Amino acid sequence: MSLFLIIDILGTLSFSISGVLTAVKKRMDPFGVFIIAFVTAVGGGTLRDVLIDAPIFWMYDLRFIYVIAGATVLAIIFRKKLSYVRKSLFLFDTIGIAFYTVIGVEKGINAGFSPLICIALGTLSACFGGVIRDILCTEIPIIFRKEIYATACIAGASAYFILQYTPIPNNIVVFIAGGIVIAIRLLAVFFKLSLPNLYSKEEMKN
Repeated sequence: MSLFLIIDILGTLSFSISGVLTAVKKRMDPFGVFIIAFVTAVGGGTLRDVLIDAPIFWMYDLRFIYVIAGATVLAIIFRKKLSYVRKSLFLFDTIGIAFYTVIGVEKGINAGFSPLICIALGTLSACFGGVIRDILCTEIPIIFRKEIYATACIAGASAYFILQYTPIPNNIVVFIAGGIVIAIRLLAVFFKLSLPNLYSKEEMKN
């Protein structure tokens, strides 16, 4: 099993649990929980593969379906153990975007796209599963709020692409780029960093 397949599966696992936690918070039934876990896990990657005219990954490898189903069952069973749902959701979502950012950039490089498109594909892969999840759960997607989310993905994707031209082994580059995404997200939350607010206090009240 290749490193990138392992990363892809780990990203799917993390996003599946993130979707389950969101759906459980919304008191959805088991079918609804599975659907939210599914679209969270494969939504961004599916959109990426459609855009680059590549085979849609989960249709050709049923291991992804099994991972989503298994993660859904386990997350439902142990949901009461996850007492800090908000923190758990943040953790699994952050791990998921780190893994999927790397996978998206790598697919762009393999397809021969320009650096800008590769970075965009990495960000899209990481963010749009969460966008679909939040829309279906009637929440404003994180990517459209003040939170540093897509910005972390762009930074990690840029680092991954740049580090391809260094002597650093690719396996190490993968973890450096993913670590950058996670570090930026954690630092942003810890220090309460956010993107500038475009609206005045009066506009926020209206």
